[in-house]
Amino acid sequence: MKITLVRIFYFISFLAIGFLLLNLATPKVTTSQNLNNTNVVIIDTSIVKNVSHLYEVKAVKIPETIEFSGEKVPLDMADIRERLDRELLVNTYWQSNALLLIKRANKFFPLIEPLLKKYGLPDDFKYLCVAESALIQVPSYKGAAGYWHFMPRTGKEYGLEINKNVDERYNLELSTKVAAEYLKNAKNSFGSWTLAAAAYNAGNGRISQRLKEQKVTSYYDLLLNPETGRYVFRILALKEIMSNPEKYGFILEQDDLYSFPEVKEILVDYPIPDLPDFAKKYNITYKELKLVNPWLRETKLDNHSKKEYIIKIPLKSS
Repeated sequence: MKITLVRIFYFISFLAIGFLLLNLATPKVTTSQNLNNTNVVIIDTSIVKNVSHLYEVKAVKIPETIEFSGEKVPLDMADIRERLDRELLVNTYWQSNALLLIKRANKFFPLIEPLLKKYGLPDDFKYLCVAESALIQVPSYKGAAGYWHFMPRTGKEYGLEINKNVDERYNLELSTKVAAEYLKNAKNSFGSWTLAAAAYNAGNGRISQRLKEQKVTSYYDLLLNPETGRYVFRILALKEIMSNPEKYGFILEQDDLYSFPEVKEILVDYPIPDLPDFAKKYNITYKELKLVNPWLRETKLDNHSKKEYIIKIPLKSS
């Protein structure tokens, strides 16, 4: 008997909730008479719930023309337009990520741009750096690290010091120099900055093999694995959105943007047994020292070989 009463209670509750929801979702219909004594049906739609009344999700318009490092993208090809459209949509509607990238770009682009110019790379490659690391110090699941996401083997081949004490992949100046050297070598091999960018993702050997197998000479004519097939288009989308943020709905004030602290540089050719103590000599904390010198991987600098390192010291604002 007790179980039956419980069931009846739940059944009545279910009916009551259903009736309430039906009333909330259904427009109220009333009738009234006009001056000619004719019944008029009045529908109150003010309570009808519809998400489109709150906001609209619109398609992103593909730009009429776009290029990478002076090389025009063939937007007259249907699949090329679709692939660019995908990356524009993904990066536009992942709003929090796009906002963070724009904020960080204000911090790091003023450092990266003169280095690209110094080492002979087109300015567009700063967006490759964004695509690789998002301008943060988080290694990939494969072990690539630093701003330009070098694997340990590749970094060492190009002369970067990589060990548990020092990892120069996290040194923006040195890693940008190595990235420029790698990319210029790829450009010389393939004759195209676009293919050089693809090779940065897939490797020179794999791109060379695919070009030979498929008997084509352009990245846009290649059938590649999904990651490399999207890679250049993601760079293009980042370039388009970050160059025209307001066009894609991103509104930021100057105060919203991040900035790199003013620093002075200290030449060090000796071991530093205690970096927190070293930091205190310059009236900064170990954390402040590490934030501008992420290539220092421990709380000491061994430097048994008396190598010359440049350590940045952030200046306190007055």
